[in-house]
Amino acid sequence: MNKTSSGLVLLIFAFGLGALFLINISLGSVSLSLPEILNGLFSKTGMASEILWQFRLPKALTCILAGSALATGGLLMQTLFRNPMAGPDVLGLTSGASLFVAVLLMASHYSGLLLIQSSWSVAIAAGMGGALVFLLIINIARYVRDNTALLIVGLMISAATSSIVSVLQFTSQADDLQTFMIWMLGSVGSTNWSELLVLAIMVGVGLAISIALIKDLNGLLLGEAYALNLGINTKRARVIIVITTGMMVGAITAFCGPIAFVGLAVPHLVRLFMPTSDHKILLPAVMLGGAVLLLCCDILAQLPGSTQVLPLNAITSLIGAPVVIWMVIKTKRISV
Repeated sequence: MNKTSSGLVLLIFAFGLGALFLINISLGSVSLSLPEILNGLFSKTGMASEILWQFRLPKALTCILAGSALATGGLLMQTLFRNPMAGPDVLGLTSGASLFVAVLLMASHYSGLLLIQSSWSVAIAAGMGGALVFLLIINIARYVRDNTALLIVGLMISAATSSIVSVLQFTSQADDLQTFMIWMLGSVGSTNWSELLVLAIMVGVGLAISIALIKDLNGLLLGEAYALNLGINTKRARVIIVITTGMMVGAITAFCGPIAFVGLAVPHLVRLFMPTSDHKILLPAVMLGGAVLLLCCDILAQLPGSTQVLPLNAITSLIGAPVVIWMVIKTKRISV
């Protein structure tokens, strides 16, 4: 794919991102016209301004950050493991975060402890759970040379933490279980500006590191032996990729809950428009594509014309599941 055509696709993605951003902040229980949006953005007074600055702008910006981070994490994992079915949650970080949130929300009654439940406490609990699994994976990555073995370890950690969560769900009270299940459905509408600042810093650092890894990613895509011949320190690159993915996925899970299929589906969707393996082109396209997809999913979840809001994961799964099925068939991993 030549530079002109790839630049055109990136321009279309950027234009689509801007258009969907405006649509996203205009929709809700109260629809806003373009003049009302412009007036609300600059006036700081009136109902439109309060709706935009307190609710819709943080939500739309969270969509952009979460979509870009998850899609980039998915691309990094697919490149590291050279497996099109790998996603940003294969290391077990999401499951670790879910375990600690489950303890916070569902274990207080029978443990005799009164745990403080707030948006920050949930984010801190999710961050601690993801961080512990992340540290475990990093230590294992130092001793395991085979990427496939590292992938299996991540999947087993995910299975173990999921089993503990299942026990907590079985023994919890109905109200606590409902609160946890709502968190598990994923949401980009609960972040405030202080939380958004922390999220933006962590995602921004992760995306910057990902861009700096472009040469290493292109080398790893062709195999570790080829990467070593190019002078790439594959062990160091693997650790940095794991750290970068863990930081971004952990931050998104902490503030938005586990958002499914975005990291897995977006790299494949982007390749439909940009059939290339060069990360110099693919990486920025995936960043834009992830933001575009999550904004689109959030718009659909709001059920335009209705006051009801669907769970975000319901929409991402409806889009992501057909992509996964298509990839399974394409890679001939099943037999008819």
